[in-house]
Amino acid sequence: MTVPSAADTPAAGGPAAGSSGEERHPSGIPADVLGAARAALRERQGQGARYDADAAPAADLALARLGTAYLARKLNELPDAALSQPSARPGWSRRRVIADVALQGRAIAQALEIATARPTHEHAATGPEALDLAETLPAQALRNLVAHAAVHLNVVWRDLTDAEWDVTVPGLEGAGTARRTAALRARAVWRGALDLGNGARPGDLPPEFRDDAGMQH
Repeated sequence: MTVPSAADTPAAGGPAAGSSGEERHPSGIPADVLGAARAALRERQGQGARYDADAAPAADLALARLGTAYLARKLNELPDAALSQPSARPGWSRRRVIADVALQGRAIAQALEIATARPTHEHAATGPEALDLAETLPAQALRNLVAHAAVHLNVVWRDLTDAEWDVTVPGLEGAGTARRTAALRARAVWRGALDLGNGARPGDLPPEFRDDAGMQH
């Protein structure tokens, strides 16, 4: 599968400076307050918990995770029989949209594992033939595929160290480095939700994507 390019995707912003010059997260929370809250959460969770590295692209990851949840909600609204109907993307069924989003998540996760030399299981195919096959899966298997891909990618992201977020990721169109994969995934899941064509509207998109011509039908 060719991972959709995010070259023209507006990147989510990093921490912004307030009027007083104080560094702030995009949420508006001062950086020192947010840092203290993160430290307290990690202490409560214990050493076995997974969480993002301090250098992770927090804003882009938030967009990707929010979009994943939104896509899951729109998918859950569709009965199995409706998955075979045409999507809002010309020439694509809803099944193909779902399969494409799932395989993109898998492709990113596997590419990150390779780029960071993680010990991994045998990698699954994500190319055009895999997409054609995934489109034909039983409805529940297709739903499971997109859910599993989301979990897999999230685990890989949370295992990345500060330094690994800047590692080069070969073979992912529009990525370049691990850091860019968050924005790439965010665009794909929000576009996928729109493409399902069952009520998602451009106005539901985060502001970062509302003026993106590639998100419009």
